[in-house]
Amino acid sequence: MEMVRVALVGCGRISAKHVNALEECKDVKIVAVCDIRHGRAQILAAKLGCNCYFDHLELLEKEGFDLIDICTPNDTHPQIAIDAARKGKHVLTEKPMALSVEDCDRMIGECEKNNVRLFVVKQNRFNPPIMKTREALERGRFGKLFLGNVTVRWARPQEYYDGNEWHGTKDRDGGMLFTQASHHVDMLQWMLGPVSSVKAYAGTLTHDIETEDNAVVALKFMSGALGVIESSTSIFPRNMEGSLTLLGEKGSVKVGGMAMNKIDHWEFSDFENDDEHIKDCATTPPNVYGFGHNEVVRSVVDSLKGNKIAWEVDGHEGKKSVKLIRAIYESAETGREIFLD
Repeated sequence: MEMVRVALVGCGRISAKHVNALEECKDVKIVAVCDIRHGRAQILAAKLGCNCYFDHLELLEKEGFDLIDICTPNDTHPQIAIDAARKGKHVLTEKPMALSVEDCDRMIGECEKNNVRLFVVKQNRFNPPIMKTREALERGRFGKLFLGNVTVRWARPQEYYDGNEWHGTKDRDGGMLFTQASHHVDMLQWMLGPVSSVKAYAGTLTHDIETEDNAVVALKFMSGALGVIESSTSIFPRNMEGSLTLLGEKGSVKVGGMAMNKIDHWEFSDFENDDEHIKDCATTPPNVYGFGHNEVVRSVVDSLKGNKIAWEVDGHEGKKSVKLIRAIYESAETGREIFLD
């Protein structure tokens, strides 16, 4: 296909990042938007000069397009994706792709059955400091990794939860680990590989919500390495840190900043000339979303046009973090160490 026609479903907070990324891609045309809140859909459709819908089923029935871009509340991703796949549409969905492993499998299975692609937004994998760290890992510069850590210290005031009917709810939001920390959970396992077991503690300590606002997790990886997840939305008075640390026998790296957007520490036994300028890869995003959505869209479009396979953001990669987060919640709820397959 020469031009990828996109229909955007969900015109809320995150949709602005998607619209910007889609408009930046010269091979993309936004042909329609959809939202159950009529006003939001109408305003965005007028701004973009495209068609407007209030029901995704009507959109699928009446509009011609190639890719559906799902930016709706977490619990709605699976059914919209499945409905789209049955109509022969490729699917791009915001994280988390679902709130259960079973729904992940349904989404993957339906897309495979209907010969369409399934992509999940994992924009932080495209952060320049993260890409440099991944490159060093793949080249063996760390030697044996023995410890990894991700830290999410963000501020979400009570107004954030009160201003939206689904934030902070168990059945629709899922929890802080799904909505705020899923990219960091994904990053830790992307770097250190499959997890063998988790032991977690979580609590609702500063907000009036159903889900947790603080969590700490200890992980054992199949490689023998250990890991720690620390996540909070209770930080005063503003977002403080979103970081990844990897420690190996021959190298130590911390990718820090508010959104894993700068190199705080970079040291390896085998010095290379590029190491001298490694901090130049830092970015300065205006918020915790970073700039990676543009690269996600570019990767998806290249995949649909047959130029590459976007394995970094496919449904199987999306399922991994959902499976791990579900195990973390089970451990926090039961007090037991949970072993993963």
